[in-house]
Amino acid sequence: MKWLLVSATQLLAAIAMYLIGTVFFGIALIPGIAIFFNALAHSEGMPVLAKYALLGISLAGGYFLFGLTLILLVGIVRTVLRIRLKEGDHPIFSAETFKWAFISALYLLVNFTFIDFILLTPFANIFLRLLGVKLGKNVQINSKYIFDATLLEIGDNTVIGGGAIIIGHIVERGTLKLRKVKIGRNVTIGSHSTIMPGCEIGDNAIIGASAVLRKGTKVEPRDIYYGIPAESIRNRHKEGKEDVQA
Repeated sequence: MKWLLVSATQLLAAIAMYLIGTVFFGIALIPGIAIFFNALAHSEGMPVLAKYALLGISLAGGYFLFGLTLILLVGIVRTVLRIRLKEGDHPIFSAETFKWAFISALYLLVNFTFIDFILLTPFANIFLRLLGVKLGKNVQINSKYIFDATLLEIGDNTVIGGGAIIIGHIVERGTLKLRKVKIGRNVTIGSHSTIMPGCEIGDNAIIGASAVLRKGTKVEPRDIYYGIPAESIRNRHKEGKEDVQA
């Protein structure tokens, strides 16, 4: 009986997310639709090739306008509703989990439709700030896998490599666990690395490409971590010296 309740809840949640997506996409499409129909009206009497070119350009322009409008809409809704995730352990069926699911769905609306076009541009930083990330100056972000924004802090001049995953949640034994992730100044997060919940990375540290930083890991300033699971290069050097002395 319990599995039936869980399945029904998941189904209702999925339908709710589809409805949310429909509303947000519909509103974000308004400027693009207006541009297209305006172009259609002005294309009457034009040569066929010129008409198709105008309509094609209006559709392409409408798509980019849709993406930027969606970013602004999602950010404004998150800001106005003051949605912020709370650190701690939360049952799967709880208000905090619902809030996490809602804000995650908002992020995924942009993630699946437009975010690739804003990486390494000021729009990416604007979007993440609107979602609640505490973002420093001159941060370069080349990944669309930045989750749980209100639990994330990134310091000045930090670089997030392509495909890196930064995540503030994990589900264990039916419990949603939310933890902050703090990344200092001048940090380099290598491409396709994974930063798990509760990690703290000191200033000037380097996380190697494809490294997996286990949850709750504390990286000292200027340290270098690499490998799966990621380990400190300082610790490996110490272990190497101890082996030689032995």
